[in-house]
Amino acid sequence: QVQLVESGGGLVQPGESLRLSCAASGSISRIYDMGWYRQAPGKQRELVARIISGGSTNYADSVKGRFTISRDNAKNTVYLQMNNLKAEDTAVYYCNAQTSGGGLIYSYWGQGTQVTVSS
Repeated sequence: QVQLVESGGGLVQPGESLRLSCAASGSISRIYDMGWYRQAPGKQRELVARIISGGSTNYADSVKGRFTISRDNAKNTVYLQMNNLKAEDTAVYYCNAQTSGGGLIYSYWGQGTQVTVSS
């Protein structure tokens, strides 16, 4: 089992920045990748960014060049630095971690943190 706790959401104006944090606990040695997803009202949850254990990253096209995902293994924490925020970035942001074992993949989610971008 893996527990994920997000923090760092809030209300900001367009063009401002926020940094989200996701602290993992539990069976963290089994985690092979972590990521951030978001879900806006009336829309499906979508991938924002992922980082695998080797450090490779991938991003949604809509956030490339503005968002950066990073991982601090010593703190078991993943961050999402969000710069130049836009109104369309408004959503609940969820942290996700995947582990594997016995040939199966397990996916864990945090409770979500609200990000609102509005003037």
